[in-house]
Amino acid sequence: MTSLAQAIRTYQSSGASRDEFLILVDSALSVDDTSPGRLLEILREEQARTPLPADLYAAVHRRIEQASLASHGADAEETRLQTSPGALQQRTPPPFSSQPASPPASQPASQSSPPARDFVISDTDQVKEVGDTLNGRFVLEECLGVGGMGTVYKALDLRKLEASDRRPYIAIKVLNLQFRGNPKSLIALQREAKKAQALGHRNIVTVYDFDRDGPVVYLTMEYLSGKPLSRILRTPEFKGMPYAEALPIFKGMANALAYAHERGFVHCDFKPANVFLTDTGEVKVIDFGIARVFQRPEEETDVTIFDPGSLGALTPAYASPEMLEHREPDPRDDIYALGCTTYELLTGRHPFDRVPATQARSSGLKPQRPDGLGTRQWRALRTSLAFERNARMPTVTHFLQEFGDTQKLSGLSGAAVKAAVSAGVVAVVAAGGYFYASSHRTAPQENAAAPAEKVIAAPVMPAVPALSLATVAPVLASVPCSALVASVQDQVLSVSGYLGRSYGTQKLRTTLSQIPGVTNPSVQVQEVDDDKCDMLKLIAPYLTTGRPASIQTRDHNTQLTEGQPLIVQVTTPPYDSWVNIDYFQLDGSVVHLLPNARSKDNQAPPNYAATIGSAGDWIVSKPFGSEMIVLLVTPTALFDTIRPDSEPRADYLRAVEKRLADIANKFGRDKIAVDLVQIDTHPRKQ
Repeated sequence: MTSLAQAIRTYQSSGASRDEFLILVDSALSVDDTSPGRLLEILREEQARTPLPADLYAAVHRRIEQASLASHGADAEETRLQTSPGALQQRTPPPFSSQPASPPASQPASQSSPPARDFVISDTDQVKEVGDTLNGRFVLEECLGVGGMGTVYKALDLRKLEASDRRPYIAIKVLNLQFRGNPKSLIALQREAKKAQALGHRNIVTVYDFDRDGPVVYLTMEYLSGKPLSRILRTPEFKGMPYAEALPIFKGMANALAYAHERGFVHCDFKPANVFLTDTGEVKVIDFGIARVFQRPEEETDVTIFDPGSLGALTPAYASPEMLEHREPDPRDDIYALGCTTYELLTGRHPFDRVPATQARSSGLKPQRPDGLGTRQWRALRTSLAFERNARMPTVTHFLQEFGDTQKLSGLSGAAVKAAVSAGVVAVVAAGGYFYASSHRTAPQENAAAPAEKVIAAPVMPAVPALSLATVAPVLASVPCSALVASVQDQVLSVSGYLGRSYGTQKLRTTLSQIPGVTNPSVQVQEVDDDKCDMLKLIAPYLTTGRPASIQTRDHNTQLTEGQPLIVQVTTPPYDSWVNIDYFQLDGSVVHLLPNARSKDNQAPPNYAATIGSAGDWIVSKPFGSEMIVLLVTPTALFDTIRPDSEPRADYLRAVEKRLADIANKFGRDKIAVDLVQIDTHPRKQ
């Protein structure tokens, strides 16, 4: 009898065709009584040993799903789906069988627990694979991953291709069969899109829209090139990373969760597989598919229509005891999951050996302190792993503060250096991820007997990690009141942008110097008054190196006197655009220089340069001080109507933030360009 593992190995060694391989897999599954969870585990083990092509991996994964849609195995990383608390989905009868599905052996047929809903999926249900097209627009080109709720593909957007868009690729999440069988699956995905669209943050994946093609329900989102954190943690050679290396990743994860919590959302399925490290050095939290709303009464109507939490979707190894007990969601549930993930980053192992929290609690399991971790950081990490909510860190922000860089990032502590040298740790930065190869040697005990012949070797110094944006981006994201961009060339870090004066350039330089691999960074930033922080927060996600659009005062003169004309020079990006110029005044108002009631035409051709204000349109007057001029360039009109010449800054920023999010979702974030210039105005000398 051929097993699944044998079928995969036969394909790898024989060079059989795709169809022959899938026939072999179907034959193996038809006679194999191994649990579906174990089959998925075998599939992952074989994939780690000798990877299958992504589309074949997805096809085998789907066949295992279809073999038993709701049985649970032993894999703790998989997101599980339950249709009612405490009750597993009943297995549908196999094709052509007249016998009803029998209950699990451990559960008598007469048990009075609530019956699980049966989502029957027909053999004729449409399954989309690589090469298929959704709605005549999205060509599925590559399978990127398979999760508990959906399969994610890299897709070519034909509409973007026709428009000669430089970034025609997107990611598409197609609901898996067992979830699609729920008649409210479209509502589920619509809720995910709505939640994700409300979370516009640099550490959260951008979601565009949801739709369906016949029975196929899918979600479109930004395409990320890189790899999930789980793949790095599951690498056999990975034995953990030093605190200084793990901290930027931790900060990226924590900033994303803190942002979501501030807006009333709990992720509810946070885990390494839902953290993505991009090739450009960003940390992205993905898959808010079962995120729950808390303390948001205005959205309670959504919950009554469809609550994805009712499916019981969770990952046992990272779920808090309260989630496993089906209690109401709380931000501290995510804190527990963040603690588990951070512990794995530091040690290479789960704090409770992947045992669900309720079992770990009843068994009295306790996490061991990671080597080289400071007392304060260990206290924060240990508190995040508490089995009781009230004993955990109250907020992610507090966790971030307590776990933060009180140690110097420019080097490891003495204990950590010793451990690194003795273990032969080598750091390699590639494809947005970290790999650590260890010789598995342990440090010798101080009192161990000396060998008969002692050979004195040259001291071994720890390898300096290659400088990468993967470690820089999360650090920049954690700097308050800033809009910063970074680049790395010849192992030299350059940072530019804008920074709050209270934080200061020197502190930024010190912070950057603490990143492993950074020496003497080039810092070209302009400090701004702290009353500009809200404006910096708005533009930060759209600020890029190279500045596709720019604004500057004539002759670069930023010191202006009462009565002088304000004249600015503007350049636009290499595509048709709409130019918006706003003057942020000291009194808390915004004056719209372009467009306004007198100058409504603000559309510009590609690569356009113009001087504005030379006719004396704007004259410097009271109040005097440090003020800001902001250029915002968009691929469509920012607003449908002309706004008043002047309005409160808070009102305008709120409106712009929402509108920019909509434009980014439709056209792409790279189509939005920003620049700004700070000027100082002075009264006329008497």
